[in-house]
Amino acid sequence: MSLTIETRAVSETRDPAPAVPGARRGSAALRALGLLLALGALLLVGLTSVWVGTRGIPFTSTWTLLLHPDGSEASVIIHDYRIPRTLLGFVVGMALGLSGALMQAMTRNPLADPGLLGVNLGASTGVVLCVAFLGVGSVLGQVWFALLGAVVATLVVYLLGSAGRAVATPDRLVVAGAAVTAVLYAFNSTVLLLRPRAFDQFRFWTAGSLAGRTFDVLEAVVPFAAAGALLAVGLAPALNALAMGDQLGRALGVHVIRTRVLGAVAVMLLCGAATAAAGPIGFVGLAVPHAARFVAGPDQRWVMAYSMLLAPVLLIGADVLGRVLGAPGEVQVGIITAFLGAPLFVALCRRRKLVML
Repeated sequence: MSLTIETRAVSETRDPAPAVPGARRGSAALRALGLLLALGALLLVGLTSVWVGTRGIPFTSTWTLLLHPDGSEASVIIHDYRIPRTLLGFVVGMALGLSGALMQAMTRNPLADPGLLGVNLGASTGVVLCVAFLGVGSVLGQVWFALLGAVVATLVVYLLGSAGRAVATPDRLVVAGAAVTAVLYAFNSTVLLLRPRAFDQFRFWTAGSLAGRTFDVLEAVVPFAAAGALLAVGLAPALNALAMGDQLGRALGVHVIRTRVLGAVAVMLLCGAATAAAGPIGFVGLAVPHAARFVAGPDQRWVMAYSMLLAPVLLIGADVLGRVLGAPGEVQVGIITAFLGAPLFVALCRRRKLVML
């Protein structure tokens, strides 16, 4: 009797009903359709970003000059300022969205943020040092110091998280990241208080902005962001297995330590490049992966694909909104994303509290 029941259970597991594959195919088709819609939204906000600015240019003239530059003042504004700004918004948004999805998957914490590994404060420390002691005032010069600071901070966090005989588990990395963040914040505050001129330059960078960035800045950060994106996407299947626990992940053939190390490297590259290019921009890496999971489900392959498109939509859209609200000036994109993301963060905290209760 028991043998018959076990045989029947195995056969039902191996031979599911025909309705299930059809549902999976339909779900995959809906997810693919959602990606196309997200791509369309990205193209729409990108064109809006090229069109809208402090200098009013008619839409028809914008489209004509976009395809046929003539060297006029409007053409220079579009090609030398708005296009690099829009492309950088895509790169920074993609990097923040992917790093957020990766951090939440690695730590299995829906409230995880890319800044947990100390990358943001590491990049900020690099900018503080180069401005206060080396007198670097150009954005391009600050980018390289910000990247170096992000790399050093991530390495210190990983070394602290793996100190002793213990392995670098997600909990240990988060605790080490919080400790390094606190130390770097105190250090930055001390340097800026002692050097007021450095504070005057740093305060514009720390607000988070895409303004004033040229193709030189874009070329400097794209290789790092591209390498981090390829690494993050390649880790998606392993992260799906680790979502069920480290032991089951090992049983499925996942090398847990290697996956975490590569994940930390990917977060360093992605978040370091984004922070170096545009300054610390919050809530994008926290909010977008939640929206991606709401649409695509828990599969990290789809979550990362959606995050790569939805995060630039949010960031570029916030940048355009900042130009409209602050006209004839503009409001930094980091401030707009904070206003948009703070209510979501509060809602997530309340929901998590209710679930725990």
